Amino acid sequence: MAALGAPLRTLRALLRELRHAAGRSYRDSPAYRHVLAAFRAHRVTSEKLCRAQQELHFQAATYLCLLRSVRQHEALHREYHGRGERSPQEVAGLVGFRLPQQPGGKG
Repeated sequence: MAALGAPLRTLRALLRELRHAAGRSYRDSPAYRHVLAAFRAHRVTSEKLCRAQQELHFQAATYLCLLRSVRQHEALHREYHGRGERSPQEVAGLVGFRLPQQPGGKG
């Protein structure tokens, strides 16, 4: 993983992925509440310097990568998953070929 970027950007992207995963009611999910509580607890204020901020940011970025990868995997699986036995004409069409026509109109 390259540079982490800004923690706020990671938080927004993480909440966006949670919205994709949970739908409209993502704000009611325990994951949403946990992520917000963790980011609020580990923010840097003028009164204290949180030593675990980078650790939390790295964990959040890792979890974000996991959520994105799962969503992309599901999309690829839906698109390319086998649908059972296919006819020779359908298979030829998938790879961009056409079957030759037989004389006499048989094919």
